[in-house]
Amino acid sequence: MRLTLRQLEVFVSIAGQHGHVTRAAQAIGMTQAAASMAIADLEQQLDAKLFDRVGKQLILNETGRILLQRAQAVLDRAAEIQMLAAGNQSIFDIRLGASVTVGNHLLPPVLARFKHSFPNGQIRVMRYNTDQVLSQLSDFSIELGFVEGPVEDSRFRTFPWKKDTLTIFAAAGHPLAGKKLTAADLAAADWVMREPGSGTRKVFERSLASLGIVPRIALELEQPAAIRECVKAGMGLGCLSRLELQDAIAAGQIVPLKALHIDLGRNINIVLHNQKYVSEAIGTILKLCGIRTPTTGLAA
Repeated sequence: MRLTLRQLEVFVSIAGQHGHVTRAAQAIGMTQAAASMAIADLEQQLDAKLFDRVGKQLILNETGRILLQRAQAVLDRAAEIQMLAAGNQSIFDIRLGASVTVGNHLLPPVLARFKHSFPNGQIRVMRYNTDQVLSQLSDFSIELGFVEGPVEDSRFRTFPWKKDTLTIFAAAGHPLAGKKLTAADLAAADWVMREPGSGTRKVFERSLASLGIVPRIALELEQPAAIRECVKAGMGLGCLSRLELQDAIAAGQIVPLKALHIDLGRNINIVLHNQKYVSEAIGTILKLCGIRTPTTGLAA
């Protein structure tokens, strides 16, 4: 049996593209025909099917899911060997997934320190909501995730990183401005909120659920800036991280509101797949974030 790194790279790329061979081939600089041949050769050598064929799409099967974890670890280790061959000039290429607030406000200082220490290192940051980050981690499309709120999935290892607090806010001229919100106010309000799947939305809805309240969502938006503008325009109340509101509050465009008997505190967590190989690059990012973990090896 002679498996090649190229075969494993094609396999991981197709799995990360959810079975779309054309997009996977483009991502690694191959033709679709060459990528399909590489997968066929890999399956023949393993004497096992790694995908279920549904039309033109390849759906990762149980055997493929087991191999994916190990194939990604092999590719990560191969990348480390290449880095060592480059001598003292550490060459990293690491992919991070971050929820919007984390990517906008908390990650930039970490990235700056990384680039200062490792000028040849590359970090690519993709911004998703929390559910999307976890999905990207599950198929090893990214190495580390930075999310808001709890992670209740045994496939992942979670490192608490920072504390954050959500703030309910309104337009400066809103009738509730300056008032402490009661449960009745929270239930009656129209809300401009993040989309389902975001950590902000989950924490907000859980907090109101503790009071027996199901919020009346008037508008769902993916970007905090759009939510701020709609709230400023009087379309309802909003709830975002204080990090997203500081400038608008200081400018008097919106006002924070206090709510009785509601806890809007949350953790910002760093998330790693249990089966992800902890390369030097991953260990470096965790170290820069103040997280202690083995430099290399499996996360679990």
